[in-house]
Amino acid sequence: MFKRFISYYGPQKGLFIADTICALVYAGIDLAFPILLRFLTGGFFAEGSSAIMDGLLYIALGLVIMYAVRTACVYFVSAQGHIMGARMESKMREDLFDQYERFSFAYFDAHSSGDMMSRVVNDLFDICEGAHHLPEWIIICSIKIIGALVILFTISPALAAALTAVTVVFMGIMVRQNLHMRAVFADNRKKISGVNSQLQDSLGGIRVVKSFAGEDVEREKFRVANGRYLRSKEDQYHVMGGYQATSALMTGVHYLTIVVFGGYLVATGRMAALDLATFALYISLFTSPIETLVNSTETFQKAIAGFRRMDEVMRTAPDIQDKKDARPLVVTEGAIEYSSVCFTYPDTETSDDGTALERPVIDHMNLSIRPGETIALVGPSGGGKSTTCSLLPRFYDVASGSITIDGQDVRDVTQDSLRRAIGLVQQDVYLFDGTLRDNIAYGRPGATDEEIEHAARQANIHEFISSLPEGYDTVVGERGSRLSGGQKQRVAIARVFLKNPAILILDEATSALDNESEEAVQESLERLAQDRTTIIIAHRLSTIKNADEIATVERGKVMERGTHEELLARGGTYARYYRMQFEGARSHEL
Repeated sequence: MFKRFISYYGPQKGLFIADTICALVYAGIDLAFPILLRFLTGGFFAEGSSAIMDGLLYIALGLVIMYAVRTACVYFVSAQGHIMGARMESKMREDLFDQYERFSFAYFDAHSSGDMMSRVVNDLFDICEGAHHLPEWIIICSIKIIGALVILFTISPALAAALTAVTVVFMGIMVRQNLHMRAVFADNRKKISGVNSQLQDSLGGIRVVKSFAGEDVEREKFRVANGRYLRSKEDQYHVMGGYQATSALMTGVHYLTIVVFGGYLVATGRMAALDLATFALYISLFTSPIETLVNSTETFQKAIAGFRRMDEVMRTAPDIQDKKDARPLVVTEGAIEYSSVCFTYPDTETSDDGTALERPVIDHMNLSIRPGETIALVGPSGGGKSTTCSLLPRFYDVASGSITIDGQDVRDVTQDSLRRAIGLVQQDVYLFDGTLRDNIAYGRPGATDEEIEHAARQANIHEFISSLPEGYDTVVGERGSRLSGGQKQRVAIARVFLKNPAILILDEATSALDNESEEAVQESLERLAQDRTTIIIAHRLSTIKNADEIATVERGKVMERGTHEELLARGGTYARYYRMQFEGARSHEL
């Protein structure tokens, strides 16, 4: 983890070196002033007034130059140092987001979006502060502490040794406190992730909340999560308070040692009063950086807790990856073959011996789809229809068996080329919070306005878009909230038209629409499916009347297959479904 963190300094090496040099100069000037004052007080200022007056101009000029340099160094360390940290934070955030993009659906099934957002936003903010301040503080404070100790030992070894002993004792106490602080900060990160998750869940489902008058339920759930975070913060500040109190006590004991033991040394003639005054000046340079280092542990703990959570994600290997020799998919005809395919979702339940139980979803499925054929998958919920389609673009990987497109195993080709060859229209359409033009162009970034408009016409949505005051530049709102269900579906279909894939998957694309919207969407879907290998998942059997073949999927297997007429004549599951939907509907109307 430390190596990964250090690697982010690489691109900022020049800025880091300049920042380090400025920190060294800044610390050196602070160390130089007390010894300069001691020299002037003990020597130069003891000479006659005329000599002092003659030298004051040069002394003033030297101090002006010295502190002008110090001011420039402080500015550089503060401004450019923070810029360096911000650049590192930005790169970490990009790397973390890129890693999320590599994961398959299985990862997102197991992790809440609130927690993932917390890692990208909250955790990395503190890393920025740590990346800048910690090296700077370590350099400046180390130089000041070591430099001050060297000078103090030259002035009075006995008093310097006494102060060092006091420091060692208190540092031992603070190290123990530091270990406890680490656990508290880690817990704090988990609790704020819980708040983010609850907030995202409540706001994302606000329409359900309102429809069920569930505001009080959501308020209580948020208060519980927020209360856990508050208690974690209280624990954090209790630990920090003890840490700061120990630091303050150390400073007080330092000054007590100087006054009592230093006074004793002066009284016994082992130390001059002027040296004691100089000692007092240096002790502030000695204790102040120790306090800074003590206080930096809070920044360190926050940064290390945040980076540990980031590193946890970065060390997670994506479960679906391209092979080293993966080649682009070449779709010549569009033939699809499922050969003895098995797949299971890891379940949360465990057996008596503690091993994870797995629920079989696809069980030795065999399914051949001819080039250009439209095949409909029907069957009970949970039978494996959607999972069958999710395995084709490798949203999940098969446990055994194989899926091929024109004889090419989907695991042997690149994911990018595979997914570019497949178009997907789902029941739950996701539109990004941008314009209609942006959402349609998502199917093929860089498409011209004419191509976008042509895709919209194909999807029966152009006339509606043209009727809007801002046309294609109309903002659709979060998840397309300003559009109706049918309009969102047709925008999604336009997006796939623009993509122009060789293979099409329609997953319950019309099941949530009213009859009028369904008719408009169904017309555009049929146009989209022309000359493409198409898989349709549908519960409404009326939407698959034009399918070339129908396959009934139950318990992860294809139980029967044929045309509409063939399956009705067979009197199996499909026939039963058909009677339930159509004959039952007619008797109800009578």
